[in-house]
Amino acid sequence: MNGFPILTLLTFIPVLGMVLVLLMPKDKEREIKITTLIATGIQVVLSAVLLMSYDYNAGGIFEESSFQFIEKFRWIEITGLSWLGTVKIDYFLGVDGLSTPMVLLTSIVAFIATLSSWNISKSLKGYFALFLLLDTGMMGVFVSLDFFLFYVFWELMLLPMYFLIGIWGGTRKEYAAIKFFIYTLFGSVFMLLVMIGLYFSTQETLADGSAVFTFNMLSMMDPANYTADGILSPFNPGNLRFIAYIALFVGFAIKIPMFPFHTWLPDAHVEAPTPISVILAGVLLKMGTYGILRISYPMFPEITKDLMWYIALFGMINIIYGALCAMAQKDFKKLIAYSSISHMGYVLLGMASLSTTGINGAIFQMFNHGTITSMLFLIVGVIYDRTHTRGLDDFGGLANQMPVYTGFVTVAFFAAIGLPGMSGWVSEALVFVGSIGEEITRILAMISTLGILLGAGYMLWALQRIFLGNLKEKWSDLTDLDGREYAMLVPLAVIIIFLGIYPSFMLDIMNTSVNTLVEFVSVNVSKFTLSGL
Repeated sequence: MNGFPILTLLTFIPVLGMVLVLLMPKDKEREIKITTLIATGIQVVLSAVLLMSYDYNAGGIFEESSFQFIEKFRWIEITGLSWLGTVKIDYFLGVDGLSTPMVLLTSIVAFIATLSSWNISKSLKGYFALFLLLDTGMMGVFVSLDFFLFYVFWELMLLPMYFLIGIWGGTRKEYAAIKFFIYTLFGSVFMLLVMIGLYFSTQETLADGSAVFTFNMLSMMDPANYTADGILSPFNPGNLRFIAYIALFVGFAIKIPMFPFHTWLPDAHVEAPTPISVILAGVLLKMGTYGILRISYPMFPEITKDLMWYIALFGMINIIYGALCAMAQKDFKKLIAYSSISHMGYVLLGMASLSTTGINGAIFQMFNHGTITSMLFLIVGVIYDRTHTRGLDDFGGLANQMPVYTGFVTVAFFAAIGLPGMSGWVSEALVFVGSIGEEITRILAMISTLGILLGAGYMLWALQRIFLGNLKEKWSDLTDLDGREYAMLVPLAVIIIFLGIYPSFMLDIMNTSVNTLVEFVSVNVSKFTLSGL
């Protein structure tokens, strides 16, 4: 793959598709849909090529040579700016064991969401153009290794998501859209301030021997690159690193969403059209936990080490609080939204363990949550398209009328519960093994196991209310799945079962990079503190 810009193509193929969509007459609805499907389909193919070409023994975190498929060149350079000297921003892409699973997840979920969008009828051209722009923003976040570029992609996905909810959503779509926008922008402001602080604290030596400030995330991970007087330098007695870490963490926590920053998510999910709920749960939430692992942990290892118990605490709160809220819901979609909050708590818990097993479980849970929850939201969409209601008490006995649909629902529900033999069980087991194995997170992890019981409770109760019992007369003419719905649900079901039986397929990709991250945080704690000088 040397010299082949696979990451650029993965990122910007949707933009090309967007341009083609915008050039088409608005009455060419079938052509618009097929163009979008081809663009996201090419992403899936490129992701598969990347996966097949990936070197499992390589794993970066802070060394450029250990990243794969690197693309790097000078993007912006401004010289002669008084004391600023040269402002240098690189177009710097690369992947490792943390980002490769997310690249694969993004391409799969985007393709499935495109199929789910086939029923969209309102302003079709604008919808698919914004959808493809959103796809580029998500993919760009996972492949960027320059903080400035990362931030551009992070912000890029905000605007299309706002309009996709605000225009194509439900009855309270404007409220949900503005709430999502304000919450996310609030976190982004914190991230921007920390990014600028890190920029003016970090220098990179050029080939001519001169030193310039840099947005290179790998340089920001090396204590040797920090200036003694930088505001976020670990060697500055008046540094503000703790405040910066909290600000950055809040920006990422909003996206997860972590309690108490979670309230935007149920509203956004309930009001968003089904494909956008799939994108939101399948990919966008992972950007928060990915940002913590990619940026917060290696750039602030000493603070991460000090705060791991508190991260585990919020993970436990997410797990139990989200599950209790899900149990109280009467709206099918809102139940899945709160279950999503609960299951992202497992990711936080695994990350807080700072163990290879726990973080492997956390990243695997990110991928598994993306596929399982995408399937759950698609399932809600299937029944809503036929009945125009999501009330759990409005149904009953649907297994008699829609047996194939019931079978897919059963796979998704039991995967969400964590049934052995399905992917969710493996990742949750690794999270608990890693977090219970660490003394500082042991008690919180043990309490968090209540989430498994609560999850089984609300999922099985929902299954009973919707599918068991006697079929109501008004649903006697419902039809089972059609070909398009098979195409949406079968791939996700296959992935869930395959990774439940053979999890090493994904874990082998992550393992080297996770080992490097855990070792890097442990070794550099002293280097990033004044006492370690």
